[in-house]
Amino acid sequence: METFKPKEFNIGELKGISEKTIEEHLKLYKGYVNNTNTIFNKLYELKNDPEKNAYLLAEAQRRLGFEFGGMRNHEYYFSSLSDGPKEINKDGILYKKIEEDWGNFETFLEHFKFVALTRGIGWAMLYFDKESNKLLITWVDEQHMGHLAGCSIVLALDMWEHSYYLDYTPAEKKKYIEAFFENLNWENVEKNFK
Repeated sequence: METFKPKEFNIGELKGISEKTIEEHLKLYKGYVNNTNTIFNKLYELKNDPEKNAYLLAEAQRRLGFEFGGMRNHEYYFSSLSDGPKEINKDGILYKKIEEDWGNFETFLEHFKFVALTRGIGWAMLYFDKESNKLLITWVDEQHMGHLAGCSIVLALDMWEHSYYLDYTPAEKKKYIEAFFENLNWENVEKNFK
């Protein structure tokens, strides 16, 4: 049973991020989709005898968060690079919310980029917490550790080395972050916020 299908993204030529990087990165994303489907199939197969299959079920459940997180995180990432770069709408609700929560857009952007420079592999994330009505920036380890419960992803920046190593060395990841923002389609990011 195939539960999830890879999404298609309209990513043209990017400044500072090569076509080869995007091509290889999309292959990795499709691997997350395939692995998520494999795990769901295995869980379905093993669920009829949970006592006998306790170890295998536990391992599959444990792995699900990583694979599913990798699938969804990449969908946010690639959609934000789709359909060409578009500046943030200064009259839009996302810009106004950023200014309300962070004082100004530049302060927000500076902090997000700082979080993206966190050592290790993971993601810089912008979330919206409906309960507190706040935009929150955080680091997510790997694909799944540190997600903020109850919050919606607005923007996801992949900081695993696979997202930039063909174009930049690990010491140059600041250049990759700048390239990401240069290519960002803020209209798609605002849709996530809405």
